[in-house]
Amino acid sequence: MGKNLVIVESPSKSKTIEKYLGSDYKVVSSKGHIRDLATTGPLGLGVDIENGFTPTYVPLSLKKKVISDLKKEVKNSDFVYLATDPDREGEAISWHLKDTLGIKDNQYKRVLFHEITKDKVLEAMQNPTTIDENLVKSQETRRILDRIIGFRLSKLLQSKIGAKSAGRVQSVALKLIVDREREIEAFIPEEYWTITAIFDEYEAKLFAYKQEELELYTKEEVDEVLEKLDLNLKLISREAKEKKKKSRPPFITSTLQQEASTRLGFTAKKTMQIAQKLYEGIDLEKETVGLITYMRTDSIRLSEQFVGSAKHYIETKYGKEYVGYTKASKKTENVQDAHEAIRPTAIERTPESVKAYLSPDEYKLYRFIYVRALASLMADASVNQTTLIFDNHDYQFKTTGQTLLFDGYLKIYSDYEASEEKIIPDLVVNQIYVANEIQNEQHFTKPPARYTEAKLIKEMEELGIGRPSTYAKTMDTLKERNYVEIVDKKFKPTEVGIESTDKLQEFFSDLINVDYTREMEEDLDKIALGTLVWNVVLKEFYDLFEPRVKDAFKDMEKKAPEETGEVCPECGNPLVIRKGKYGTFTACSNYPECKYVKKEEKEQVVIMDCPKCDGKILERKTRKGKIFYGCSNFPKCKFATWDLPIDEKCPECGEILTNKNGTIKCSSCSYTREKE
Repeated sequence: MGKNLVIVESPSKSKTIEKYLGSDYKVVSSKGHIRDLATTGPLGLGVDIENGFTPTYVPLSLKKKVISDLKKEVKNSDFVYLATDPDREGEAISWHLKDTLGIKDNQYKRVLFHEITKDKVLEAMQNPTTIDENLVKSQETRRILDRIIGFRLSKLLQSKIGAKSAGRVQSVALKLIVDREREIEAFIPEEYWTITAIFDEYEAKLFAYKQEELELYTKEEVDEVLEKLDLNLKLISREAKEKKKKSRPPFITSTLQQEASTRLGFTAKKTMQIAQKLYEGIDLEKETVGLITYMRTDSIRLSEQFVGSAKHYIETKYGKEYVGYTKASKKTENVQDAHEAIRPTAIERTPESVKAYLSPDEYKLYRFIYVRALASLMADASVNQTTLIFDNHDYQFKTTGQTLLFDGYLKIYSDYEASEEKIIPDLVVNQIYVANEIQNEQHFTKPPARYTEAKLIKEMEELGIGRPSTYAKTMDTLKERNYVEIVDKKFKPTEVGIESTDKLQEFFSDLINVDYTREMEEDLDKIALGTLVWNVVLKEFYDLFEPRVKDAFKDMEKKAPEETGEVCPECGNPLVIRKGKYGTFTACSNYPECKYVKKEEKEQVVIMDCPKCDGKILERKTRKGKIFYGCSNFPKCKFATWDLPIDEKCPECGEILTNKNGTIKCSSCSYTREKE
């Protein structure tokens, strides 16, 4: 009898789960997706548009051996459990595995692991299901949409302005950045002034005249007010009231990325990489266990089991008065609610108890997730807020302060959310209090700030564009494509980013925008629920999109290449900078009539004398930019090596030695040693 086979996405997760399931199970990994859309057929889309948008899938080139190995495992197994990640992408991967590996309907079950802990893994294995075809179609529709938009618009922009790519979500996110930059450029600062009464222990700002709000815009207005003021301020109102300060809900994907960026300085990509590892499993002293629940979620829901254990922990450790209430999950169209919020898998595994098994960054993120989930179930903090209003010749001044009455959730969350105490002395109404001085200060209004990564993710979430799993990738793509640069940790669009946005808006303003992108996300959700037909959605989109693309290819003005200021030595026309497969080069603007290409003088990095001839070993690059070391007398001398050669001979065979990451080895025999 063969074993039961369990297929997961991650190799590290497979090791953890196999320990839980025992000897009757073998757990292997697909290492993510195993195939993707082909790049064949009309327009290279891998989609048969004329026949209901039928996709053609091909194995990923790096996964052919993985597929071969998995087929052998399936053949030698009695039953297969497809246990890829519990989200839309994971559902699609399971479907691709079933189809590619030839797994029959009666030979498999789908298993969802929301937590990688022994109890939850065993519970999930006892409650298997089948592949959700609607989820698969939703993911497939998203992939086809992204392929059509990405291929068609990228080719358009490459041919017209030399930009690298465009995308359904990427281009809308870039438009937000460009629009914000234009707001900043168009902003005209406005002058305004403040007047402040300075006391020993506090300050009071002028805010009203005869109980009507007062704003000062010029120095003349300020001087007019100052002439009527003196240092004697009469306290006319003292109001103290208790205010509740509520804890925040547990993390979802977007808020985790935002807060980790703001509080920990992590990029969205780094946050998700660390969270993935915490979810998949950490080797502790006596067990390997996932420390957090699945990290791709948009629901703040917590399981009753976790809530119960957390409240018991809070009462035992901090006291009954610190036990709070469960945050209500706000169900909106965009919230899937398929998973819980991101939380620790066991409240007993405190950050300090696992610190020794985590890297510093893993510890920081785990502590943040743990404390946030626990604090969300703790009592509100309570502050006493005092407001004082003074009168000075019918001009009213105000100051506020607050003192902490009960720390509540701040007992554990104060590292991430400070409660600033400003103590106001116990003053008496109708008494005169003498200020030390009356200050005035000029200010200017400021333009809106550029987006930080955290702010852009928050904006995308609120606008309903993209999904939790796409935010980090979108941020990365904008940077990799040189559409933005990072200035003071904020996104500033580059010239090519602005030009790409402008060209897309010129021809696709009704498709590349927030509203259309949000509506498409909603349609994808409806496909997942089975209330919309996937290829009907694609046809409606394509019938609108493709004619615009054809018009743009015909009507979009092609950007002239940049002139260098030199003239072609062969025909006298200007030389220009062109882009090629391996970077930029200088050539004649009269191409193809004149095919002159300027030979660039490259700086030669000499490493040492060649051990084979009288030449020099130079640092060189392949066409794809990979560094190697070769002789200057090539092709007469063919000495070359990938590793850095050193001026030392092998003690065993006399050939040249090389240095690779601190390891000295022979270029010919098996001699090796660590660098001293």
